[in-house]
Amino acid sequence: MWVVDSCGWLEWFSDGLLADKFYPYLSEHERLIVPTIVLYEVYKFLKRTVGEEKALQAVGFMKKSQVVSFDENLALAAADISLAEGLAMADAMILTVARHCDSTLVTSDSDLQGRADVYFIPKLNE
Repeated sequence: MWVVDSCGWLEWFSDGLLADKFYPYLSEHERLIVPTIVLYEVYKFLKRTVGEEKALQAVGFMKKSQVVSFDENLALAAADISLAEGLAMADAMILTVARHCDSTLVTSDSDLQGRADVYFIPKLNE
């Protein structure tokens, strides 16, 4: 199972330089978990940059996978992870969902690099 961070979805939806690297993780809906905070981040960014219609289309595509809502148990676990690992709120929330679902987090966010449960895709300038 995979959780793809917002950066991966945005690379793919915008046909970015790393789109091909994220595609294998985004192409199998049955193996993909989408935290609600990722829906939030992707929708917000796309609505601002390309408009509401395209943002809603992207969300519709994302919702073909298993969407995991953030409840009070995940919130407390994310706070603990944030404190223990020095992560920002959104990063901690996404990592918490991945760990809760026994999944690997796929990201190009360098703040998450080096963790055993994270598959890191470096940006081309790194």
